Amino acid sequence: MIPPNRLGRGRAVLLILWICICLNGCRSGQSDFKPSIEFTKIPAADVGGPEKMDMIEGRVNGVRAGQQIVLYAKGTDGLWWVQPFTERPFTKIQADSKWKTTIHLGSDYAALLVDPGYTPPDTAEVLPSVGTGIVAFAVVKGKGPAPQQLSFKTLRFSGYDWMARSAATFRGGSPNSFDSANAWTDENGALHLRIAKNQDKWTCAEVKLTRSLGYGTYLFTVRDVSHLEPSAVLTLFTWDDTGTEQKRNELDIEISRWGYRRNDNAQYVVQPYYIPTNVFPFTVPSGVATYSIRWTPGEVTFSTNLGSGNTGTPVVSKHVFTSGVPSAGGDAVHINLYVFGTGEIPLTKETEVVVEKFVYLP
Repeated sequence: MIPPNRLGRGRAVLLILWICICLNGCRSGQSDFKPSIEFTKIPAADVGGPEKMDMIEGRVNGVRAGQQIVLYAKGTDGLWWVQPFTERPFTKIQADSKWKTTIHLGSDYAALLVDPGYTPPDTAEVLPSVGTGIVAFAVVKGKGPAPQQLSFKTLRFSGYDWMARSAATFRGGSPNSFDSANAWTDENGALHLRIAKNQDKWTCAEVKLTRSLGYGTYLFTVRDVSHLEPSAVLTLFTWDDTGTEQKRNELDIEISRWGYRRNDNAQYVVQPYYIPTNVFPFTVPSGVATYSIRWTPGEVTFSTNLGSGNTGTPVVSKHVFTSGVPSAGGDAVHINLYVFGTGEIPLTKETEVVVEKFVYLP
């Protein structure tokens, strides 16, 4: 026979073990639980446009305080566009874990559950994945037949393939409409970019290198730009389409007076531009010039030379940045010509810029 006192102790030990197992099981269940998003109302699939909108709704399982939803619609240009507007990229989650808002129509829709402080990109070729502020995401196709995707216009320039933009977006803080017809190469292989007028609206030009080159030297030889009006902007830059607005790996050579005659007509920029030491203004004289970006870890050197080369020709300007220089990764070279819409002197006529060649040196 087991003495009563030992029997009591044995039962107590078993009870403690059982409680520990239960607690561990609960903790394990909590740690293994992953938040999720579901759609309860899905808009139709459509080519979209600024006037085509509908309601989209859903719910979140496992939402925490302060988290919000970021929505995207996929356009026929293949880009994901933040919804419902770039200035209003967040959708609140109600107390019952449901969310709803209006959204521009597209072929597909995506919902991201994000932590406080997350800054979503306005557009993305590839949706950001879980991590760095994104807790969960879900993607669904629009109802009905998918709209036909746009075929991208590709140009062969200086031995590389470039994709011409054909959708509206913000550039320089101003909304701009881009038309792939405004970018082409001539019989000598030079790249032409044009700002044209379609009825009462300007259409602009932008091309993007189809692959990332990373660290190295980028050289752009550009014909005379002295004819550009103060509100025309030519930019030679690196840009990561999948990054956030605070992390685009953006390095710029911007040729513009930003709508004011008294401004210098060019500047080097390590974004963000609102940090004074990240901007170096200078003046480009008339004639052909070669612009250079030498990008290495922790340092970027910008320079401008007269003529068709960066050695043995007069130096117009040179500046080295060692603070705030982004790391390479995911970025691609872009060249665009667009309209700055908030300057003192509005654009009055069509214009064109010719880039004679582009060279990359590892």
